[in-house]
Amino acid sequence: MQLYHHPFDLDSQKVRLALEEKGIDYTSYHVNPITGKNLDASFFKMNPSGRLPVFQNGSHILYETIDIIQYIERIAEVSSGAEGISVSGREVIEWMRKIQEWDPKFFTLSYIPEKYRLYTSKFIRRVLIARMSESPELAGAYHRKLREAYQTEEKLKDPDVLRRSKEYLDRLLDEVERQLSETPYLAGQEYTMADVMLIPVLARLVLLDLQNEYMADRPNIFEYWVLVQQRPSYKKVIGKYFDGWRKHKMLLKTWCFVRIRSLLKKY
Repeated sequence: MQLYHHPFDLDSQKVRLALEEKGIDYTSYHVNPITGKNLDASFFKMNPSGRLPVFQNGSHILYETIDIIQYIERIAEVSSGAEGISVSGREVIEWMRKIQEWDPKFFTLSYIPEKYRLYTSKFIRRVLIARMSESPELAGAYHRKLREAYQTEEKLKDPDVLRRSKEYLDRLLDEVERQLSETPYLAGQEYTMADVMLIPVLARLVLLDLQNEYMADRPNIFEYWVLVQQRPSYKKVIGKYFDGWRKHKMLLKTWCFVRIRSLLKKY
């Protein structure tokens, strides 16, 4: 089994947490979308959307986060030798879908300094044009991705886009806060795939230094956040990359790559 992902990608974190919690062995491939590695022809042929993560088991390839996690659950149950195959129940799946409905893309981009965001966006567009000429058989898919890049910049100029994203996030966190006032975990007394979906959202808020804005007035979420950070899966999937100097090292390395490639005009 192979997973194409990146440590900072929120959906990748969800899938990796599921893999770690279920004890599934897999081969890890880092694909950095900021440097355009998700646009290389070898990856793009497998997933023309260029989005992460991608999970491959033999000829079976999955792209949707919830589908991947449910597939992982089935693999874990079969591997355990259990007589019946059980996956997440209705309540867990409802939470998973609610959380997945929040798209962190515009929310995250709005907190990145404009000069860095625009520089990286320009770099990605040039990578797309270069790949389009290198792989003409994929020109249509690359063109759609190029159009998406332009549309993203246009949508970021629309204040309603960010407002809707923030409003959904607030409603979601309010609902989570109410639930955590009754149970220690999101779907009850036990840690489930619903928690796997939620933890990267909270980690993203911390990464953007927004924990005071979104967690300080939600004491149950704050207590929950402290609790889940103690899990080995969190430490391996998120803590390893977000604690201390490691976060800055990865960001600096990525930025240097983009700058050097831009200066050399090698896309």
